Amino acid sequence: MMDKAAIFTKSKTELHCHLDGSLPKQWMEQALGRELDSSLVSAPPDCSSLTEYLEKFELPLSCLQTALRLEDAAYALAADAARENVTYIEVRFAPNLHLDAGLHPDQAIKAVDRGLKRAETEYSIGYGIIVCAMRHHSMKENRTMLEHAGDLRAAGAANLAALDLAGDESAYPTSLFKELFDRAREMNMPFTIHSGETGSLENVKTAYEYGASRIGHGIALKQDPGLMRAFAEAGIGVEMCPTSNFQTKAVTSREEYPLPEFLEAGIPVSINTDNRTVSSTTLTRELELVYTQYGEDDSMLEQLLKNAEMMRFNPKL
Repeated sequence: MMDKAAIFTKSKTELHCHLDGSLPKQWMEQALGRELDSSLVSAPPDCSSLTEYLEKFELPLSCLQTALRLEDAAYALAADAARENVTYIEVRFAPNLHLDAGLHPDQAIKAVDRGLKRAETEYSIGYGIIVCAMRHHSMKENRTMLEHAGDLRAAGAANLAALDLAGDESAYPTSLFKELFDRAREMNMPFTIHSGETGSLENVKTAYEYGASRIGHGIALKQDPGLMRAFAEAGIGVEMCPTSNFQTKAVTSREEYPLPEFLEAGIPVSINTDNRTVSSTTLTRELELVYTQYGEDDSMLEQLLKNAEMMRFNPKL
């Protein structure tokens, strides 16, 4: 039976971690030149809704509008993760949300890459960058960002791992973005899609039909056992983020959390933080939570760690 110290010392992989939601509070205080009350950057455990949760991103985003800030923030995030024995991390961010001060998408991506590369050198933490298209942005904006990312990836100018689609699922269904994912496949750019966080099984089905390698959250998948089997047979990963899922009301009780069902179906589930600062968590803490919740099953924990490593977009790292 593992204790907290054993889980902490385990080599860990994180696949679903947003840069803007994971800025260390101390880093933000230095960037802004003032102390911050934790309530400004972290959602309460009893968060009332996804809307309240998303309010905590406004301040971090304001700190991330220059190349230097993006580089330093990416470094700080990866360094923090390395200190809890995360040996590989995929950091996702939306380049188009960081252009207010005149940056171009490729400049934003390169800045994040520089910061993560510094952390890789100093802490031996492998990394990949997942660029997020945003559901509320126009197809032209998202397509332009993807083209920049694809060019950098093809040239080896940044360690681009994959594309993601993030934002309000209920208002902007995944089916509106077929053109974007068609283009990603043409570019041989793998992708994950935020799917099923707000109860939409249709978005989970669409992600499967479009050829997603993984989906983020995936709670609604539990509604369709047949689709669960299809995910398992195709080896499509589900990036689960327990604390975040409860805060955003994707689920409201431990009993309805579908982690055991997904594992039993053979789906390669991974455990992740989603937003380290907004959810006041670490990957170690998330793994501790599920370990305690589901009977302190060592084999289950080892399977979750193995799944995360197996589902990396940069498997060689």
